[in-house]
Order: sequence, then C-alpha cells, then structure tokens
Amino acid sequence: MTTPVRKRILVGVGGGIAAYKACSVIRHYTEAGHDVRVIPTAAALEFVGAATFEALSGHPVSTTVFDNVDEVAHVRLGQEADLVVVAPATADLLARAASGRADDLLTASLLTARCPVLFAPAMHTEMWEHPATRDNVATLRRRGVVVMPPDSGRLTGRDSGAGRLPDPTEIGLLGDLLLDDPEALPFDLSGARIVISAGGTREPLDPVRYLGNHSSGKQGFALARVAAARGADVTVVAGSTSGAGNPAGIELVSIASATELSDEMNKRALEADVIIMAAAVADFRPVVVADAKIKKGTAGPAPIELETNPDILAGLVAARGRGEIPASTVIVGFAAETGDDNGGVLDHGRAKFSRKGCDLLVVNPVGSGKAFGTEDNTVLVYASEHGKHQFRLHGKGSLLICRNDTRGVCALADELWICRHTERFIYYSGHFLGSKFTGVAQHAIDVVHDPSH
Repeated sequence: MTTPVRKRILVGVGGGIAAYKACSVIRHYTEAGHDVRVIPTAAALEFVGAATFEALSGHPVSTTVFDNVDEVAHVRLGQEADLVVVAPATADLLARAASGRADDLLTASLLTARCPVLFAPAMHTEMWEHPATRDNVATLRRRGVVVMPPDSGRLTGRDSGAGRLPDPTEIGLLGDLLLDDPEALPFDLSGARIVISAGGTREPLDPVRYLGNHSSGKQGFALARVAAARGADVTVVAGSTSGAGNPAGIELVSIASATELSDEMNKRALEADVIIMAAAVADFRPVVVADAKIKKGTAGPAPIELETNPDILAGLVAARGRGEIPASTVIVGFAAETGDDNGGVLDHGRAKFSRKGCDLLVVNPVGSGKAFGTEDNTVLVYASEHGKHQFRLHGKGSLLICRNDTRGVCALADELWICRHTERFIYYSGHFLGSKFTGVAQHAIDVVHDPSH
C-alpha cells in the first residue's frame, strides 16, 4: 500500500452559524494524515472557540497578522500551503477576498497562496442571490478560485432555500480532488444541462421483498458532484443508494423501480445536453406482484416468473434517432459485466456497446472485490471500434464532461473519447504516461492495452 503524501492544508473559517461544521472538514484532513492549520476570522471565534480548532489541528490559532511577526505568518502560511479550504465562506468573506483585502490573517494568507483555493459558501438565500455576491463569486472563479455551489435546505431560523453549507464530506472530497490536481475543477460547464441516473432499482415481489442489486450509487453521485462544481445544471435520478453522499447544487429525484426510472429519464432527456445512465437497472421484474407477504409454507415458495424491464439506454438512443431528443444530446451508458462461458468482459462489453448505440459505454467488471462496495473502480471504456483501454481509477467519479473544443487534448484522448460532436466530449481525467490531459485531471490512472484486440 502506498503511503499518502502529507500535505499542508489551511482551513479558513468564516463567521457564520455553520462554523461548527468546519470541525468536520478539519477532521477529514487530519485523519488523512495531512498537516492542517486553521485560520478563523474574528467573527468565527464568536461561534466556535479557538481551543476547539487548536485541539483538532494540533496548531495554535490566530486571526491577526500581528501574532508571530518574526515568522511573517501572514505570508508564510499561504506560500507553504498545498490547499486552502474556506468553510463557511460568508458573503462578507467572499466580498473581502474578491476585492483583495488583507485586513486579517485569513485574507492575507489568501493573497499569498498559489495553491488551489476552495470556497464553500454559507449564507441566507437573499445574500447568495444578491448581485453583489454573484459578482464577487464570478470574480473569484475568473481568477481560478473554486467556489462550490451551496446546498439547499433549512437555514438559520425558520427559512429554507439555497445558501446552506455543503456537507463537510462533500467539501473534503472536492478538496482531495484539488490536492491531486489543481486544475481539476475549472468552471467550464456553466449552462450545460446534465441528467444522471444513479443507484440501483428495486422490483417489488410482495409488500416486504424486492429484487435488487448491490449498487451504492457512488459512481453516479461522484459524477454529479464534480459536474455541479464545474457549473453544470445537474439533475440526479436516483434509486437505492448507500453512502453515496449528498452533492450540493443538484436536483435530486428519487425513484424505486426500473419503470419509474424509465419514465423520469425519458421526460428529463428532452432538455438535457448530456445524459449519463450510471444507474444499475434491474434487467427483470416479477410478472405478478403479490398483494400480501409470500409465506414460507411447508412446500416452499412457488416459482417467480420474470419479465424483461425496458432497456432505458437503448430507448434513449432510439428516441434521439427519431428526433424526439435533440440530435446534439450526448448519451453515455454504464454496464456491469462478468465473464462467462460465452466470453469475457471485453467481449460482452464490445457487444453491448454495439447493441446500445450510445456515444460512450463505461463497462464495470464486477465480482468479488470489484466495483460494488469499493471506493475505486476498474472500468473498460468503449468509444469506437478501435478504442479499448482498461483504467484503474483511484477514487470514483472521474468521468467528466467538457464543452470545450478539442484543442490541447492529447491525441489518445482525441482517438478514444471524442463523442459525436466536437464541441462536447467526454473523457477520463488524469494522467496518461506522464502527460496530463488538458482542462481537468483527477487521479493518476494506469492504462493497460488489451493486446488481443
């Protein structure tokens, strides 16, 4: 096992009611073995005491540039940091950062930092939607700062809406991504409408039991997490999930069965720029659903007759061919496969790619220790008859969508992952033989050629 590289991380804490959640962000990085320094604002210490931050980080806490003057802390901390995470980022703190203020230790450190900077906003809806805040956020993003979309939900008091601090785990995951590659989250998907299915479907047998699968939904939610952070308008249609997280800034639609998923995807596909079918859809459902619980009895249960569920992915492709879905819509499929007497995963994946007709098919080899219940994933990507490679992804969700042109993308990416339209292509982020893909990169991936094809 490779020992994680110890990084120097600054966690800035703004003065909002959500300041207590910064403690979980700090713990995320300290438990990963990183060296964490906390820089609160003076207002933040009105909500959480310095002793708490010092105990969690193992370092003294200061808000002013006049402490440790001999160390020139207001310059050194930013210069030495590998990542800066600000959570919560209040409207006032965003305004001061956008205007280049340096009137406390946090804002001064932000000016000296040359590493990735991630802001997690938290404020009332009216403040988040105010033109001044919008302009400040746009300014920061234009400078290369990553500003997460806020979550929606209960705010301080009785009101609800957009402006809630994203879940600390979500903040930590995006920070991890930026640690791996500072260019991983460009704000380049603004205006793109992306619909993602995630999780597993459940087909009822009786009021108690169902047919299901082991899908956690983590892959689909990881895609949604990054797409939203890059500015896309994301809708996730989710079935059964487990530990998939709660990405901020997305619309979540819950379904149960394959039929329900089909209805939702067909409806939402009409206005989508990109459709990603990452859900694990049950192939079959019972012909008859019992009204009462099926009893054991002495003779055992009667055989359960199954019928085939609709092929949602193939149906979406067919609808595009008939003109019911815009021809410009990019359609991506996922498939879980195992080998059998009729062929290996490569063979079944190739046949499915040909049969489905989607722009790109991501095939998950599944089985013991593969895909289900893991935090990484091994996949086969099919984008053309001649584009077959195997990737080891260290962390789920590196499949990303970009609306840029093809300039600057390495030749292999052009060959493998360019979809039907040059202005929209889908690719796996990361490094290929030491050459970084342009625009975004997540985790190092090993590329293994299949010599038999």
